[in-house]
Amino acid sequence: MTLSNRHEDQAIYDFTVPALRPWSHELKKGQILRIVDLEGQQAVDTLFYSKADPSERYSAQDTARAQGSPYIGSGTKLISNEGNLMATVIADTSGGHDTSAGACSAEANTVRFGHETLYMHSCRDNFVMELSKHGLTKRDIVSNINFFMNVPVEEDGTLAIVDGLSKPGDYVEVRAEMDILCVISNCPQVNNPCNGFNPSPVRTLIWDA
Repeated sequence: MTLSNRHEDQAIYDFTVPALRPWSHELKKGQILRIVDLEGQQAVDTLFYSKADPSERYSAQDTARAQGSPYIGSGTKLISNEGNLMATVIADTSGGHDTSAGACSAEANTVRFGHETLYMHSCRDNFVMELSKHGLTKRDIVSNINFFMNVPVEEDGTLAIVDGLSKPGDYVEVRAEMDILCVISNCPQVNNPCNGFNPSPVRTLIWDA
């Protein structure tokens, strides 16, 4: 656990993302984003893109390889598909954030939970809607970080999605190491325990360097 000494009343931005909804914001180099899990056990699917060239974006594979771990936590350097440092996790009160399981989608829901879930809202839908505001499309969606999502690796190598470990008020802070666009899907999944079967709001705050 790594705590932060930043005060909320000094933040330059403060917004609560409703349950089920997407969000995006530009971060200048040196700015710090805090994501707060207000009620606990709420997965927050997150993507990062270079503001200068959005074809450079977060790479789950390069990040995992660089740190030798499939999980994100305090001190993790978030690496782009160009091998550049995009951001650094500088505070984290929960730990063990997933970057392997990806985002829920209509297709994945159907395979995992049955055809009747095909039309349920998903993180992929949220990403498509939010990326469109920035001139990007579904082709720009890549493997994401799932902050506050608990995905242990089973002995046979499969990924399990189990009850989240985050408590109400847990947070993670990320410092931008270049000008970046952050895109969030406040996960709407209700078919597995990644949101405690009850999607809830999350809070986003930004501080200047």
